[in-house]
Amino acid sequence: MTTEREDPHRGARVFAHGPKPVDARLAIVLLHGRGGSAEDILGLGRELRVDDVAWLAPAAAGQTWYPYSFLTPIERNEPYLSSALSLLGGIVQQLAADGVPRERVGLLGFSQGACLSLEFAARHAGRYAALVGLSGGLIGPPGTPRDYQGSFGGTPVFLGCSDVDSHIPLERVHETSDLFRRMGASVDERIYPRMGHTVNEDEIEAVRAILRR
Repeated sequence: MTTEREDPHRGARVFAHGPKPVDARLAIVLLHGRGGSAEDILGLGRELRVDDVAWLAPAAAGQTWYPYSFLTPIERNEPYLSSALSLLGGIVQQLAADGVPRERVGLLGFSQGACLSLEFAARHAGRYAALVGLSGGLIGPPGTPRDYQGSFGGTPVFLGCSDVDSHIPLERVHETSDLFRRMGASVDERIYPRMGHTVNEDEIEAVRAILRR
């Protein structure tokens, strides 16, 4: 039997807002940042004002998806990272079982949640409704091999970040953009001078436009 220590995010509560996924045009999974909450990130979903979207927000154990920086060796963030990726995979699989294929599913995360959503997507490439990383990038230390397989088939991807984010090196945002483009995504990368670690109105409008398409 798998223990909580081995799979800390197993059984995480998933909060929801909007129509049922099977009745919605899109289902968007929202992933909060370290120290944040599912309720916080659902507030971002409401702010986007796209009423025919089902919003789903899982809550991380202890309000953190993994304990250390996303730039540390991946094994240091285990078993939390694998548990979080498994939880996200389970949500996507359940949506498919409920009649919502991946083409109608999007992932949107902020900070640690952005890193998690982007890493999951890279490991499970395919056509998604949208992928949004707000102040985040692929997980792992510099030089991590990026031998992901598959194609995103034109999936719209939005990556927004400050040029002076204290948590997210600009080089990692560029690396993430480059890899997603090579894997067939349509990437909109926007770097904001001296913004800090936050979300701005331009990002909100850009994501709203993607989801309304």
